[in-house]
Amino acid sequence: MTCEERRIAAVVGALIADAAAQPLHWNYNIDKLNTIIGDQKEIAFWEPSANPFYCRPRGSHSCYGDQSYVILKSLVTNYGLDVRNLQKSTYEFFGPNTDYDDKDNKEYQSKSDVSKKVYPIKAGWRHGSIKEFLKKYEQGLEDTGCDKDEQMDCVLRIVPVVALYAGRPDMLEKAESVIRVTQNSDTSVAVGLAAARILEQYILYGKKEDAIECVIEELNNPNRSNPQDLDKALAGQLREVLQCKDIDHRTAAKKFRID
Repeated sequence: MTCEERRIAAVVGALIADAAAQPLHWNYNIDKLNTIIGDQKEIAFWEPSANPFYCRPRGSHSCYGDQSYVILKSLVTNYGLDVRNLQKSTYEFFGPNTDYDDKDNKEYQSKSDVSKKVYPIKAGWRHGSIKEFLKKYEQGLEDTGCDKDEQMDCVLRIVPVVALYAGRPDMLEKAESVIRVTQNSDTSVAVGLAAARILEQYILYGKKEDAIECVIEELNNPNRSNPQDLDKALAGQLREVLQCKDIDHRTAAKKFRID
C-alpha cells in the first residue's frame, strides 16, 4: 500500500468504523452490553440498534463521524483548511432545522435521564462541545471552542486533517486549529495532537512496529513542533499503555477508564 492509499484508508476506515459502532454506541453498562451481544463475534452494524441515547438508521454516523465528514468536506471544498468555512459548515450541519435539532436532546441533563421513556431519541445526538459551539457561533464569537469539554472528539476529528497534511511541517498547526473549533481545552489539544502524531507515523511509513515509541520520543523532544504543556504527561501515559499491549482489550481499557 502506498502513502497515498494509506491517506485514503485512514479516512474511509475511520468513517466506516464509526458507522459500524454507532448502533452500540455509549453503552456504559458492561453487563447489559454483554447481554445484548451474547457470544456473537461479529457486532459491526448491529441490528436492531441498542444505543440507549439515540437511534439512527443502520449505516449512519454518530456525532463523531458526522463531525469528521464535515471536516473532510470542508477540506476538499476549500483545497485545505479554512477555519471560517469549517465553523460555518459545522453550524449548518448540526444547527437549527437539522437532524440534530431535537427538543429532547436539548433538555438532556445527565446520564440518569436515559431512563426516561423518550430515550433513545430518533435523531442525531448533540453532545456538550457541539452545543457550546452552536451557542458561541450564534453569538458571533471568533473563538467557538468549548473550554471544558475533553471527550474523544479531539482524536476522531483530526483523521481527515492528518490524512491531508501528513508529512508537511504545518500538520500539527492545522490539526490544532481544527480541534479548537469545537474544543478549546489544553487537554483536548494535547491529546488530539498526540493522536495526530501517531496517525502520521502510520500514514507515512505503513505498519511500523515502533510508531508509539517514536511519538513518545517526540513528545519529550524540547525542540518538538507545537509543544503543549501536557506532552510529557502524555508520553508517560503512552508508556503505560504500551505495557498493556499483550493484555486483552477489555482488561486493558479498565486500567485507563475515567468515570
